[in-house]
Amino acid sequence: MTPDLLARLNAARAAKRPVALLTRLPDGAQMLFPEDSLPEALAAEAAAALRADKARNVSLDGETWFIHPHNPPLRLIVVGAVHIAQALVPMAATLGYAVTVVDPRRAFATEERLGSQVAISGDWPDEAMTALGPDSRTAVVTLTHDPKLDDPALEVALRSPAFYIGCLGSRRTHAKRLERLREAGLTEAELEKIHAPVGLDIGAITAPEIAVSILAQIVESRRGAASETARGPKSEKQ
Repeated sequence: MTPDLLARLNAARAAKRPVALLTRLPDGAQMLFPEDSLPEALAAEAAAALRADKARNVSLDGETWFIHPHNPPLRLIVVGAVHIAQALVPMAATLGYAVTVVDPRRAFATEERLGSQVAISGDWPDEAMTALGPDSRTAVVTLTHDPKLDDPALEVALRSPAFYIGCLGSRRTHAKRLERLREAGLTEAELEKIHAPVGLDIGAITAPEIAVSILAQIVESRRGAASETARGPKSEKQ
């Protein structure tokens, strides 16, 4: 690897930009996707490797390439150390997400309630969200039902590249939320990023069931399988 390529790869990692390193076999020529200009078919293979988060060998036009994706870590930021968060945290960890729970209410945000698999931030949600810097490999879920906590976090998250943003609450609650966020200066394009009521509609009622529905929707969004499926546990559609 040339010093220039190594510097560009390290810069992408530091900036949490997904990139793929392509090595042509057997001569060892290397390129970086999406920064370098690639043939369309090879670029498509590199993009597929990034989506799958899995290295692969491909043969195109008589040349064999090894494609090594370098993705930022998967992260889940949960606003609200509530009972749903207690179920969501260990499930998300098993899927490879580094989980941070944000809640300035010290009585809620404790390791005793959330376990040792989670980082806990007691900062105010907008400050915590700014410090955490959601990127294209970050999902954000707000669970508090309290606009004083959820809205500041959303104002930051909706302006970030986060690939998923979900909010707990009924349709009526969400309509009021949208009104407040519009008044705060959020655009319609930004507001359309919100999945609310949060989670796939699987008839979830209990906290663990709602956690399953949220994670299923996060996976759907990450894998590019989003559809017009109705959103949110039925228990929230009021």
